[in-house]
Amino acid sequence: MDKLLKLLDENARLTDAQLATMLDCSEEEVRAQIAALEKSGAIRAYKAVVDWDKTDRQNVTAIIELKVTPRRDVGFESIAEQVMAFDEVESVYLMSGGYDLSVRVNGRSFQDIAAFVAKRLSTLDSVISTATHFVLRRYKDNNVMFLGENQDERGIM
Repeated sequence: MDKLLKLLDENARLTDAQLATMLDCSEEEVRAQIAALEKSGAIRAYKAVVDWDKTDRQNVTAIIELKVTPRRDVGFESIAEQVMAFDEVESVYLMSGGYDLSVRVNGRSFQDIAAFVAKRLSTLDSVISTATHFVLRRYKDNNVMFLGENQDERGIM
């Protein structure tokens, strides 16, 4: 099943027939394994990786470091659930090191994200501090390369 998961992680659009050939098994076995993985929660979703720079939609991504006070008996789970509930939030990770939660958010502009952090995120009871880092360019995301015909020439000397 590890090889099947790796193949699906690299390209979720592979057909059962293609997967069966790559795994040297039958399509029925592939379908059964995928169904079992979906039922167990090992496969959570199938999602496209979008290059928003190639669309008309304005999109800004930021990674926000949150320092929080964990709550008695629930630790970080309660605050993580509150943060995850915001539509702007794409991902939330519990971190080791200098801060507690890493939050990836999307907005239409820098101002949208700044307002979200100032008015909604930083006002949560458990939040001690935030540090917002704006993503200027994606080079690789979810194992997909974003370098191409529109390369940024500033890094070449």
